[in-house]
Amino acid sequence: MEFIKEKYEEKFKELKRQHLIVESTATFKINLFFKKAETSLLIAINQRNPPKTPEKIYWLQWSITIAYYAMLYATKAILLKKGYEVKTHEAAQIALGHLLVPNELEKEDLEILNQTHKIFEDEYVTYFEDARKESSTARYQARPSYTERRVDEIISNAKKFIKKISEIIKD
Repeated sequence: MEFIKEKYEEKFKELKRQHLIVESTATFKINLFFKKAETSLLIAINQRNPPKTPEKIYWLQWSITIAYYAMLYATKAILLKKGYEVKTHEAAQIALGHLLVPNELEKEDLEILNQTHKIFEDEYVTYFEDARKESSTARYQARPSYTERRVDEIISNAKKFIKKISEIIKD
């Protein structure tokens, strides 16, 4: 889905009405989800070097899946910091785009306040969506085909994604 802030806002409201995005005060979960994100990312990175026995393609597909789940856990952590929990993967992506990507006025305010590190660009939502789709393909197709370059790209994007969320959470 092309990132259009207004569409994310509409979809956010719709998913709230459906109770797929709910308000939450369970802030104790923030660090738990973020720790799962960091650990999952390490597993995805280490999964890239399989032992000689199993076919490498199966290891690659799980690297993608684990990298995506690392991003999902980081998303759940940052959404809790914003006061929300989500019930589906799509709701996570919509809430991420709606709550974290600033509009132009908010972006200007952050730049004026010298807090550009807090700017969550729409490219991070694209990283999440891309990993979500690839993870689904990896899990549900009989034998998906991945180049090592593609797996490296998803893991690299997951690293950037988690680093950015870490900067926002720890602020």
